[in-house]
Amino acid sequence: MYATKNQRVALIIIDMQQGMATEKAGERNNPQTEANIQRLLATWRQSQQPVVHVRHLSRSPESPFWPGQSGVLFQPAFEPLATEHIVDKNVPDAFTHSGLERWLHARNVHQLVVVGVSTSNSVEATVRSAGNLGFNAYVVSDATFTFAQQDYTGSFRTADEVHAMSLANLDGEYAQIVSMEEALAFL
Repeated sequence: MYATKNQRVALIIIDMQQGMATEKAGERNNPQTEANIQRLLATWRQSQQPVVHVRHLSRSPESPFWPGQSGVLFQPAFEPLATEHIVDKNVPDAFTHSGLERWLHARNVHQLVVVGVSTSNSVEATVRSAGNLGFNAYVVSDATFTFAQQDYTGSFRTADEVHAMSLANLDGEYAQIVSMEEALAFL
């Protein structure tokens, strides 16, 4: 089921922080992600639909996302406006212990367009919860990215392979996978 016009649709931007924009983060896919998120964000702002910025605050002092380090800061292109909601999390799922579900329900928002990083971690965890909580979630395939990694058997998987598997894990069960152009049509 696609989002319908005349309903509130929140744009959820996950972990677009400075720590994700470094080479240390690793080999990634979808180099157009940032430009696509910027376009979605501009459209959401123009339409005055809700925007939620999710920020990861690590529990590990060695992490670039440990509070007080530059890695925690939002990338300049994704700096929230004063009217936009910020959710701080310290686990991959943006719904866990954050008040996000309550915030969305209080604003009668039941449809979510999810973008950001990483597809195989925070995006997937958040979207699984969104689906389980009854939200209509849409993951924008070309406005999310992830990193290459070894699988459980020790085989190397490219970022494109990891991304495709994460999208497959979510599609139809917890969310619908859409393109940026399809997401723009929701407004």
